[in-house]
Amino acid sequence: MNHVKTAMLLAGLTALFMAVGFALGGSGGMIIAFVVATAMNLFSYWNSDKMVLRMYGAREVDAHTAPEFYNLVAELAHRAELPMPRVYIMDNPQPNAFATGRNPQHGAVAATTGLLNSLSRDEVAGVMAHELAHIKHYDTLTMTITATIAGAISMLANFGMFFAGSRGNNNGPGPIATIAMVVLAPIAAMLVQMAISRSREYEADRGGAEICGQPMALASALARISGEAHQVHNDEAEANPATAHMFIINPLSGARMDNLFSTHPATENRIAALRDIAGRMGGGMGGGMGGMFRRASRPQAQTPAADRPASGPAHGPWGQRGSEADDRPRRGPWG
Repeated sequence: MNHVKTAMLLAGLTALFMAVGFALGGSGGMIIAFVVATAMNLFSYWNSDKMVLRMYGAREVDAHTAPEFYNLVAELAHRAELPMPRVYIMDNPQPNAFATGRNPQHGAVAATTGLLNSLSRDEVAGVMAHELAHIKHYDTLTMTITATIAGAISMLANFGMFFAGSRGNNNGPGPIATIAMVVLAPIAAMLVQMAISRSREYEADRGGAEICGQPMALASALARISGEAHQVHNDEAEANPATAHMFIINPLSGARMDNLFSTHPATENRIAALRDIAGRMGGGMGGGMGGMFRRASRPQAQTPAADRPASGPAHGPWGQRGSEADDRPRRGPWG
């Protein structure tokens, strides 16, 4: 189904580009737009994941640069029967995470330093299991290409405004074409966002709960992330609102037209669904990833936020770089 949806999105992008090309340059403009759209479709399918990761300044880590986080993802991927995804960290104080990749063989997961420094090991396991569920369900193909398409449509609208303002009234597009480019292109972006079903988050929550075995740890993580996400500004997400649907919790502040890009169900409803899953699984906090996780996370859960190490660019226990003053082994915030 996700492959069919992706094909429809790419076909819709092609049709939109051709329509705007015709409005700007007649038959010749339509042909040029078709060539551009075709090239963009091919590029999006093969490179959209790299574009999004680069957009957020995500840096890849491994078992040597971020052993605790990397090994946690490896254990979860093994439990989910998935190939090991590439693992990234974003230097961003807002707690959040997303997954990308066109299929499980090319999957990637990314978490912010804010998430890794503020959540317990159980909660981080729940979040990453949720993201791996997206990869397993092939959601990431649709989600990543949708982000690219929505960004392309926004670019098209900006180009239309520039084109309309830079040409004379006799040769430029008429007022109807200008209105179409200025108004309909953002509406088209919203329609693309509507292609991202809200039910995918419930399915990923259910899949994540099954992978990590601790639905209430994921519920606790959702509550904490939701509470902090709207208080901590995410500059990259605000500059690229079309990517908001990729995150586990909406990273946008809600200002301006941000709400138009909201595709997440209410956090309270997701937590309620996870409670039901926990009841069917027999509680949810007793099983799952094993006692090792709970022993590691319990002391940290009592640590006030003010006593935790401050996060910053390339600092903290997740891939420390340039720390010549302290060569001691770092255990991270989980114990």
